[in-house]
Amino acid sequence: MAATRTPRDRWIEEGLLVLAEGGPDAVRVEVLAKRLGVTKGGFYGFFDDRDALLRAMLDLWERESTDEVISRVQREGGDPRSQIQRAGVLTFSSDRLLPIDLAIRTWARRDEAVAERLHSVDNRRMALLRQMIGTFCSDPDEIEARALLAFCMAIGVHFLTADHEQRSRSEVAQRAVDLLFDRAPRSATAETAARKP
Repeated sequence: MAATRTPRDRWIEEGLLVLAEGGPDAVRVEVLAKRLGVTKGGFYGFFDDRDALLRAMLDLWERESTDEVISRVQREGGDPRSQIQRAGVLTFSSDRLLPIDLAIRTWARRDEAVAERLHSVDNRRMALLRQMIGTFCSDPDEIEARALLAFCMAIGVHFLTADHEQRSRSEVAQRAVDLLFDRAPRSATAETAARKP
């Protein structure tokens, strides 16, 4: 009976998990084979070398973090403000995509090809922000500033370790989102709704 070969996508997926845990230097064929419980010979049936695997990992990350996120946001609909927030949650609060995204940002600091890929992905994300913010804001300079602030907040909140006095990080982050998107605070919105006959 012939042995079942480990599918190509499992090598890529395991590579992304290792990347998120230990960075690009940790992504080694031997390490992946051991984690998958297989010999490394099957790897070469799908990839010419480690660089081919790394490119495939970046392809999957780009597809999942842009194409699939944008498609899902558009499919699920809602007003532009909720669509922006959903895109941010899908990308930067996801247990899957967030660690990969942060690892790729670190990797891009020392690899020009990865930096170019990240640049392209970030430009697509900024374009989505501009488009959505442009539905409730008409000043191009303000649109750009709000898009930058929203993007910086989505990434930066994962690196900030400061306390927020008597508030939780999620409360402060939600209020920041409300300010960026000209929305009444959630508590005020709920109170107003409760007062309506």
